[in-house]
Amino acid sequence: MMSKSYTNLLDLASGNFPVMGQTREKKRLPRVMTVPGVISELDDDQANSASSDVQSSFIQDRIIIVANQLPVKAKRRPDNKGWSFSWDDDSLLLQLKDGLPEEMEVLYVGSLKVDVDPNEQDDVSQLLLDRFKCVPAFLPHDILMKFYHGFCKQHLWPLFHYMLPFSANHGGRFDRSLWEAYVAANKIFSQRVIEVINPEDDYVWIHDYHLMVLPTFLRRRFNRLRMGFFLHSPFPSSEIYRTLPVREEILKALLNSDLIGFHTFDYARHFLSCCSRMLGLEYQSKRGYIGLEYYGRTIGIKIMPVGIHMAQIESVLRLADKEWRVGELKQQFEGKTVLLGVDDMDVFKGVNLKLLAMEQMLKLHPKWKGRAVLIQITNPARGRGKDLEEIEAEIQASCKRIKETFGQPGYEPIVFIDRPVSLNERVAYYTIAECVVVTAVRDGMNLTPYEYIVCRQGVSESESSSEQSGPKKSMLVVSEFIGCSPSLSGAIRVNPWNIEATAEAMNEAISMADAEKQLRHEKHYRYVSSHDVAFWSRSFFQDMERTCKDHFRRRCWGIGFSFGFRVVALDPNFRKLSIDHIVSVYLRSKNRAILLDYDGTVMPQTSHNKTPSAEVISIINTLSGDIKNAVFVVSGRGRESLGKWFSPCKKLGIAAEHGYFMRWSANDEWEVCGQNNEFGCQLIEKVILLNEHI
Repeated sequence: MMSKSYTNLLDLASGNFPVMGQTREKKRLPRVMTVPGVISELDDDQANSASSDVQSSFIQDRIIIVANQLPVKAKRRPDNKGWSFSWDDDSLLLQLKDGLPEEMEVLYVGSLKVDVDPNEQDDVSQLLLDRFKCVPAFLPHDILMKFYHGFCKQHLWPLFHYMLPFSANHGGRFDRSLWEAYVAANKIFSQRVIEVINPEDDYVWIHDYHLMVLPTFLRRRFNRLRMGFFLHSPFPSSEIYRTLPVREEILKALLNSDLIGFHTFDYARHFLSCCSRMLGLEYQSKRGYIGLEYYGRTIGIKIMPVGIHMAQIESVLRLADKEWRVGELKQQFEGKTVLLGVDDMDVFKGVNLKLLAMEQMLKLHPKWKGRAVLIQITNPARGRGKDLEEIEAEIQASCKRIKETFGQPGYEPIVFIDRPVSLNERVAYYTIAECVVVTAVRDGMNLTPYEYIVCRQGVSESESSSEQSGPKKSMLVVSEFIGCSPSLSGAIRVNPWNIEATAEAMNEAISMADAEKQLRHEKHYRYVSSHDVAFWSRSFFQDMERTCKDHFRRRCWGIGFSFGFRVVALDPNFRKLSIDHIVSVYLRSKNRAILLDYDGTVMPQTSHNKTPSAEVISIINTLSGDIKNAVFVVSGRGRESLGKWFSPCKKLGIAAEHGYFMRWSANDEWEVCGQNNEFGCQLIEKVILLNEHI
């Protein structure tokens, strides 16, 4: 028997389900086939069953990586007829394959960075699937603009980096149409996943804040789907996150994943706090694993910072043109101490704060005038807006002022590079830098320090004769608000808003003794080289396997509408009690203890009038009037209120104020069961007396 796949997924996605018991017409095979086999075999009902629990005998594990953008580069052919594609070697999605099992097939679902004409989309889809195992999601232009440049960049990105929309001019107001476009885009991604997924054999790994509601679309379709989500940006504190108008919708959607990953403990803690305060969920930590209980399912919480691709950087370090570029830079900055910054042009990267700190260092420590140089590489902005324009203007003004104040013939204190820099050239700058400075005011991870450490280590002398012999050393000045900061214990951590402290840290870093620099570098290199991107992906996938191991053993039901949808999971041995069974056991028993909670059981939780009705009093009197019954009302309410309300119930026992006061009947006095040294003995006595009483 072959692996069950969906040959009619396009029909399933549109709601055209086959009618059971009727002759089914042969469906047109979809363009994407997910398993090998004989076409006639795919025409039976079992192959199309979405609810069958029978495990297939042919199992080939596969993982579907879903992200906003595919790990491929696209460009028009010179003749303008069609497209040419190549892998994007810098993409994390491509690099994480190194940590997955070798025999595991990897399929990518995401969008392209280019606009493809609708007439070409089918051909492009087939080409990407055949050659790259990529499934493109084509978003209509209006949805793309509102989804990415709208909701993602105007709402989620600023909020997750602690920027609140205080006014219409700074951040803008919440726009419901942008949220609707975000949901529509996520639905398009889900449709592309549904077309190719084999839900009983495949894993799904969703990446980043662009697709936070995708888990709900997939979970609604496949209750037992093995699915993980990793957030690559910060997750803000609950006080910030709660300002988002669709806060609960996003939280509930994420909870439809099986495993949710974060770079740092702080990000995970903020997420758990939001779940607790907004949804009333509490987490548990067992044997080093954190889990959230959610309707019978345990959602795992993974804390693991991503690493760099060691092999990629080491291969660049061996290139001859890199060595030539290093020699050129060393000659250009001969006799100078180089500090380096590599950042995106972004309002959260703190580039101007770094320039101000450099200016302050030159003021406080004149010895560095003519000797210290800050090379700032700034990648082009990926977003747009008034705030970004203001930051760019500030940076240009600071560079101009510092050069005019401290510059002299043959010496520029600031070398500002505002163009795309290839990895080869970036590696050359890392190699000559004495210190790397990162002053981001908020950043999910930031791998610049990791890349710098590996470049300063270089490759073995047997592989590259031009590498400097002797001990390797490096220094880091990093913001305490970036994700990689906790893992770099040898770095000098700073509050980038404190310009004077940052300036002193930069001075300390380049003034430190070589022996100390060497010790710190060795410590950092051991961590970075052992916790690379392969280690990160391997660890996440292993935790996803562990979290999902009981999926096909449990009984699952999907309930709820829209983003209130969730799956209720029960143990296979669970049996729902029937009324007939309860009545039968009740009639056969000789002694019965009946404990009734008050709020939510005897009285509705939402009722404003908490006084029991005449009907409730009558039912309780009927129960307590049976000599075989011992009936107690258990409540956190005060004894005066409960005693007054149930005064007509002469044989009813009451445990008030969470059991601190207890009365066996209306004719008995209240007993104090306070927690003292004899509390345990009293509790045991009460249980024994209760048993004797009934």
